[in-house]
Amino acid sequence: MTSLSQQPQTGAKQFDNDTDVPVLIALFNSTFVDFNTRLVLGNDEPVYLPANEACSYHQIVFAHGFFSSALHEIAHWCIAGEARRLQEDYGYWYCPDGRDAKQQASFEKVEIKPQAIEWAFTEAAGRRFQVSTDNLNGAEPDRDGFTKNVAQQRSLYEQHGYPKRAARFIEALKATFSNRTQIGASVA
Repeated sequence: MTSLSQQPQTGAKQFDNDTDVPVLIALFNSTFVDFNTRLVLGNDEPVYLPANEACSYHQIVFAHGFFSSALHEIAHWCIAGEARRLQEDYGYWYCPDGRDAKQQASFEKVEIKPQAIEWAFTEAAGRRFQVSTDNLNGAEPDRDGFTKNVAQQRSLYEQHGYPKRAARFIEALKATFSNRTQIGASVA
């Protein structure tokens, strides 16, 4: 059986009727050509795949053609250091849906920074942001508390600067999607 990490992803699934998805893919790929990394539409779960013998470029594979999934995966990539970007999924283990309260708290702790960046990306693209607690079948998350933590981190980034790749992509998103109004976050 061939490992997922050995083959380039094809992105065969449609864009879920979101005409901005191909624009987003092209924007990312042209903005970060110097990083030999491509944004790739996936058919299932998101994953980061470093370049290898089978694929000469790194891949940020996002789920099911969802614009928000792409922005979320890009945010993780913007935070990952050089050594992490040489490992599948940056060397992290993902605890899937169905987490208990302790696992959910750990999940939320590591998701604050990427979701703060995702929020900025989302607004730069003229869309509405909503935090993701990603635990439909587990312990009930404190969505309001998590949203406040993400907002606080975003405020810190606004005051002190975003990571370099994130700042670069925020500007690219603004330039591409500037005809849209920013509409804030949703806590729903």
